[in-house]
Amino acid sequence: MSDDHSWVPDACTLPTAERPLRLAEFDTLFRDALRGVDRLTDRHLRLHLDDAAEPAARDLIARESACCSFFTFDLARPDDSPLRLDIRVPGARVAVLDALALRATAARGR
Repeated sequence: MSDDHSWVPDACTLPTAERPLRLAEFDTLFRDALRGVDRLTDRHLRLHLDDAAEPAARDLIARESACCSFFTFDLARPDDSPLRLDIRVPGARVAVLDALALRATAARGR
């Protein structure tokens, strides 16, 4: 996946030097645990994850929420279905969600 971080918004408070590491964590989650990707709306992405990834996913989204408060993450296993991660953004941050969806789709295709 491209190392171009230009899509990371100024609203992100994660230090610039740590951003490649965080992206690598998302890439690893996507590569190892992603089972499906659904783009429900332009502002809502749903990722289907392997159940074993729940602890790592919870840790990652907690840290991401701390630096990029515009994200809304919901990690759940509704009605005993497989684990899913819903990611929502406000309209002004659709480009960020687009980039994340692209990374997820690319990692899944490997």
